[in-house]
Amino acid sequence: MSILYGAMVPHPPLIIPEVGRGEERGIQKTIDSYRQVAAAIEKLSPETVVITSPHSVMYADYFHISPGQSASGDMGRFRAPGVRITVRYDEELVEMISRKCLETGFPAGTDGERDPSLDHATFIPLWFIENAYRDAGRSPDFRVVRIGLSGLPLDMHVRLGNIIRDSVDALSRRTVFVASGDLSHRLTREGPYGYNEMGPVYDKRIMDVMGRAAFSELAGFDDRLLDEAAECGHRSFTIMGGALAGLRVTPHMYSHEGPFGVGYGVCGYETGNM
Repeated sequence: MSILYGAMVPHPPLIIPEVGRGEERGIQKTIDSYRQVAAAIEKLSPETVVITSPHSVMYADYFHISPGQSASGDMGRFRAPGVRITVRYDEELVEMISRKCLETGFPAGTDGERDPSLDHATFIPLWFIENAYRDAGRSPDFRVVRIGLSGLPLDMHVRLGNIIRDSVDALSRRTVFVASGDLSHRLTREGPYGYNEMGPVYDKRIMDVMGRAAFSELAGFDDRLLDEAAECGHRSFTIMGGALAGLRVTPHMYSHEGPFGVGYGVCGYETGNM
């Protein structure tokens, strides 16, 4: 058994009602799409959710995989400390990924943890998934693997995705891959980061690529475009693309919007392993 499903999702803190306090209604399309993706994941009953996060530990030349038995997080940074989750890590899969990286000399592993708490880019997708389980009358029973990004070239992110897929296969683990990441942060003059003409260019192109599941194109994005667009999730999506490479994938592009100056895209990927 290999990867069952993949998802491209954003992580705006205001999407959680206790944080948004009504403002979340401005991205209702994103909320509805997120719920569809989370419901699809719940129906698959994965043993493990692998999640790549731009806001986990990040190094210039190394991919950090969160170690330990479990981790907790809350939305206290965003005025909602009462919104809290705790997850169990899949220690066996973490060990397998780390071992394959060591055997091949690939720069990834569990060294260098700075903050064990769940970052918001990990927290928000898991919050939606856990709510989908509860809506179905079930307790969330999956484990998690959390992986950060790096400053290494995009093709190295593809290779990490390949290693993750091979590790999942080696353990016959029923796994869902969630790539957390916002798109451009420079879509409008009114947004928090201002406007750059490359912002809309990036969002249009990334939604086309992800909507077609054309993962091989992700490593070909120009660094200048990524920088000027001030994107957040491209490396996250690229790792997932490497993990899904070679699988028979049916893409579903659910939504894209950016009313607050930041692009939010949601896509789901059914695989032939479902």
